[in-house]
Amino acid sequence: MPATLIASPAASPVALEASAAVSVIANLSNQERAVALYASDMPTAYKSTGKSYTAVIAWILQGVARLGLAEVHRSAAYAYGYRLLWLADLTTQEQDQAHQRRFPNGRRWDRAERLASAFTVWGPCRMTQAAKDRADRPQVEGACRCDGSGWIAECLDPDDPTTRTARNCPGHNPTGSMRSGQVTV
Repeated sequence: MPATLIASPAASPVALEASAAVSVIANLSNQERAVALYASDMPTAYKSTGKSYTAVIAWILQGVARLGLAEVHRSAAYAYGYRLLWLADLTTQEQDQAHQRRFPNGRRWDRAERLASAFTVWGPCRMTQAAKDRADRPQVEGACRCDGSGWIAECLDPDDPTTRTARNCPGHNPTGSMRSGQVTV
């Protein structure tokens, strides 16, 4: 997050042996790779030729070095949670503002996500199962419409308020899991 970084940028990408670099990147989910690319020196207008991913690997490693692995994981989980809520048209103003603070340059974030996806599909670094599992755990930054319960009460008929249902919150309960006693309408 070049515009939001407080620490001075690293002079050069992290110097690792090729096998170590592949191992680091393989342990990153697609969203984590996008966060790392966003934080790196990747040009916002970069267009991948598809022939060489050397620069992409260097930028991902640079982003991880700048933010630290824990912050990459955390930012990716927040970005994923925000994406799920946004797709369901359930984001709150607080969530919109938090996402805007985390990724102030929307064009750069879009580019980082697209490049990370292309790299994940066509690049040399397949994801580990741990990275895939972590990718399925969104987090929500800011107040949520479900108040953290995982369920949002909705009225089916505005003229009859007794016709209520509950819908799962994509950020706190993306699978719609109905644990005992969790749903109250």
